[in-house]
Amino acid sequence: MKKYIALVGLSLIWGLSFVFIKYLVGSAGVWGTVFLRCSAGVLVLLPFLWSKRDDFKKQIPWKALAIVGVFNAGVPWGLIALSETQINSNTAAVLNAMTPICTAVIGFVFFSIVLKKQQWIGVLLGFVGVLVIMEFQVGTLFTDSLVGIGTMVLATICYGFSSQYTKRHLQHMGILVVAVCTLVVGAIVGATGMLVTGSAVPFDLFTDSYALIAIVGLGCLGSGIAHLLFFFMVKEASAEFATSVTYLIPLTAMFWGYVLLNEPVSHNLVLGLICIFGGVYLATRKKKTFSHMRKAEKVS
Repeated sequence: MKKYIALVGLSLIWGLSFVFIKYLVGSAGVWGTVFLRCSAGVLVLLPFLWSKRDDFKKQIPWKALAIVGVFNAGVPWGLIALSETQINSNTAAVLNAMTPICTAVIGFVFFSIVLKKQQWIGVLLGFVGVLVIMEFQVGTLFTDSLVGIGTMVLATICYGFSSQYTKRHLQHMGILVVAVCTLVVGAIVGATGMLVTGSAVPFDLFTDSYALIAIVGLGCLGSGIAHLLFFFMVKEASAEFATSVTYLIPLTAMFWGYVLLNEPVSHNLVLGLICIFGGVYLATRKKKTFSHMRKAEKVS
């Protein structure tokens, strides 16, 4: 029951996060947005981390934590912010729903997880959904849509890898330690991105009340609390279950985008979402084995 409560709560938080990103990226820039959301997330979690400080006396897999921080926070959040400079927040959220599909593919390619026929059909259907959103203009993916749709797909690939990697290498670690370390690495990636691109967060941003709300919502809720919920689901259930939150995020993001940003909900967006949802369902659905069916019959 707890994992389902976490799933719904996370979808509500992350659905609104796409709106906050859309607002912040115009002022803070791509990497400034990453830095602010990660830093705010770390600040809100530090008091909780202090109560778990004994965990740091154990052997810490710093390399694994650094890899998860790069691929679950720093890089994908930069790619999402970059995407939202070109596409609407609700479109970004729909494309984000590709994450469970990419998680399955990454599991097959890098973690020796066998995919069944129905899962491959789901993967194919999910990518058809992306094509529908692009209105089947495949050529634009390498030109006009590379920054926008292309970068969002890359972000979901990063999420898929980090979810499988977390399940494989950080299952024994405390949720809070993983979340804080991930955000610290993400903040470092954001700061590095600003340094390389020569950008900076303008000081007057902190005098803008709406920007402050976006920073608190995106960082403290969308990065801090949300990370705890996400890693809780990975640990208590599975990487596939945790990433299935993207089933619900597009719906809440569409609502917030329409209400707060007046973003249109096009027919292609809805049809693409349906295709992606169908793909995610097939890619993550577990068939009951014969032995499980026999056990069920005995119980009944």
